[in-house]
Amino acid sequence: MANEIQMSAELEQIDGEIRDNFRFLSTGFQKLDKIKDSNRQSKQLEDLTGKMRECKRLIKEFDREIKEQESGNPPEVNKQLNDLKQSHIKELNSYVALRKTYMSALGNKRVELFDMGAGGSDPIAVDNVQLASAMSNQELIDAGNKKMDETDQAIERSKQVVEQTIEVGAKTAESLKGQTEQMGRIVNDLDTIQFSIKKASQLVKEIGRQVATDKCIMLFLFLIVCGVIAIIVVKIVNPSNKNIRDIPGLAPPAPASRKLLYVPTDGLYQ
Repeated sequence: MANEIQMSAELEQIDGEIRDNFRFLSTGFQKLDKIKDSNRQSKQLEDLTGKMRECKRLIKEFDREIKEQESGNPPEVNKQLNDLKQSHIKELNSYVALRKTYMSALGNKRVELFDMGAGGSDPIAVDNVQLASAMSNQELIDAGNKKMDETDQAIERSKQVVEQTIEVGAKTAESLKGQTEQMGRIVNDLDTIQFSIKKASQLVKEIGRQVATDKCIMLFLFLIVCGVIAIIVVKIVNPSNKNIRDIPGLAPPAPASRKLLYVPTDGLYQ
């Protein structure tokens, strides 16, 4: 039938992949009848389930291509493509039903049901996999309530985590603010220290200049004193040296000339 339908290269490729998967499913279920070990049967069913999911994906892609090319195809071609699509869906549903039978035979309490839907133009309006259970209605209600309680607990834990995160963020912001203020104070202290060092450097330079001046003065005074002492020594040792002027207050006293008074005796007794 596919060879009689006018299809694009994309549709032909997808249709070929779908048919390959159907052949794999047919061969797989035939092998399943020959497997006696339950574990191997379960593994085989898992592999077949994966192929069914792949078929479902390809059918979705096939339907999408049909819709994209619908405006460019004649109505007869669109009808044939939709019929081919429905044929693929029915064949896939038959394998799904066959899988359910094998799952029931294995005594598995959890059955995966493919609800592909056969009516309408959109055959893929279903969930990927729907899990069913052999539990009673009360057990299902209890399980649902338990799951809701677990969800509520998870939400509460999430709220606590969010509150803790907000609290940590607030503390971090406060700590950063304090550190920023501390850094500002440190910068101010550094400026003060730098100013003090500058003033101290100027003061040291001024003291150095003053000390140098004082040393020069003391040197001059020392030289003067030494000169005076040298003159005194020379003057004492060689007082007759006329090349050295007398120092006021240190020159030897001039010799006093003695004068004898002569009083005539004749006049005293007259």
